[in-house]
Amino acid sequence: MDKEFDVAIVGGGPVGLWLACELALAKVKVVVLERRTERVTQSRALAIHGRTLEVFALRGLADRFLARGRSIPSGHFGALDTRLDFSVIDTRFPFMLLLPQATTEALLEERALEIGVIMRRVHFVEAVEDANHVVISGRYGGTPFRFSARYVVGADGARSMVRRAAAIDFVGHPARHMMLLGDVVLDAPPASPMVTIVNDEGGLLVVPLGDGLHHRIALMDAAAASLAPFEPLPLAELAAAAARIAGADFRPRDPIWLSRFTDETRLAEHYRKGRMLLAGDAAHIHAPMGGQGMNVGIQDAMNLGWKLASVVHGSAPEELLETYERERWPVGEALRRNTLTQLRLFSTFDPSTLAMRRTFEEVLRVPAINRYFADEVSGFGVAYPEPLFAPDRNWEHREGVSGHRLPDKELVLQDGTRTTLYRHLEYGRWVRLQLASDEAVTSDATTVVALAPGANEGLFASFASVLARPDGYLAHVRPAADARGAERAAA
Repeated sequence: MDKEFDVAIVGGGPVGLWLACELALAKVKVVVLERRTERVTQSRALAIHGRTLEVFALRGLADRFLARGRSIPSGHFGALDTRLDFSVIDTRFPFMLLLPQATTEALLEERALEIGVIMRRVHFVEAVEDANHVVISGRYGGTPFRFSARYVVGADGARSMVRRAAAIDFVGHPARHMMLLGDVVLDAPPASPMVTIVNDEGGLLVVPLGDGLHHRIALMDAAAASLAPFEPLPLAELAAAAARIAGADFRPRDPIWLSRFTDETRLAEHYRKGRMLLAGDAAHIHAPMGGQGMNVGIQDAMNLGWKLASVVHGSAPEELLETYERERWPVGEALRRNTLTQLRLFSTFDPSTLAMRRTFEEVLRVPAINRYFADEVSGFGVAYPEPLFAPDRNWEHREGVSGHRLPDKELVLQDGTRTTLYRHLEYGRWVRLQLASDEAVTSDATTVVALAPGANEGLFASFASVLARPDGYLAHVRPAADARGAERAAA
């Protein structure tokens, strides 16, 4: 049997690569097993949402992606005319970044190799067994291989071998609608950077691919009579359907990808069984509405990475892994629900649904409602309200505060230096922001940042100490000494 690893990841797409990066950052011995010879050239995912950019910024990497993509300050919900406004969100990244998945994957692999991830291409996994440790077996070309690991994570897509080996049900419904997709050059591109049209001819989205040359056309044709996702898609069929829906010919040519895809929607009943865990498309698939799938998968990996590393190193009990499903399964359920809602708005062309679209467009003009959906689609709205293991003692879980994401605020340190929160989270450790007068005991797993009293506004000035999780969510707080005394007196 080949050498033992702490963690084996099956699948070397964006989700598997980001999880590998997180584990390697924490000095976990990790291997990625990928069946493909090379990275994909087609880009299923195109949008990087603001919260995923925050995830990259938490490790000091956001600029690599920003330099290669194109930012758009709004998104769509069900291709409605009323756009989702990301500009109102408190973040350094109040936009959506258009960047082909092939580029995203290349940048993530570059990062993985920089920090020592072992990448094994052309490794086709055929079986996974969970006993006292996990054994992964398969073929490297014509040669059998066997890997031993303490844990295995399936980031191996909708037909996940790891999910099947763990006997985890993939609950949902089969394909009901078919969509057409083409990445093409447009000789007559639309004036607007993003086009969304739904009428009695069908639904259409046109968006720049982010490479400065190609556009993506995605559509659902009301006249389509069959569901045949594996049939080749001629450019002429895509062009004719797009012109009929838009009432204008964009004159597409030189396709680099033409495909049919469906709305099959499923959610894993569990994200973990024993030493086997799931992330990304292995845990949830859905219609590609709002560009959420890859983003939710990368955020799955961000949630899992530091927890798995803590358990591997023995700095946290194995029960910490139970919080992965508890925190991320509801996000998968919200993804299932909102993509099905958007699909209904985009895929049904009778008068009643078109009227419902007009009603939804009016409703989205209400700022609070627009913000709700903008938060959900972008990932900024995710919060983890339950108390969680902390590496230090004497912390409090504060309702309405604990579990929420921390934006990258400027901080004034005790010595007067100005910095930002995310700079201190780049090494994937817990971070304790404290006033100089607080004397809480700190563990070796925590980076301590001493703040200047009275110089930091908001949350950081409200408590003696704030404990930030490695994934950028607030875990626990310690009230100031005078506040603790007042609370004890009131009790």
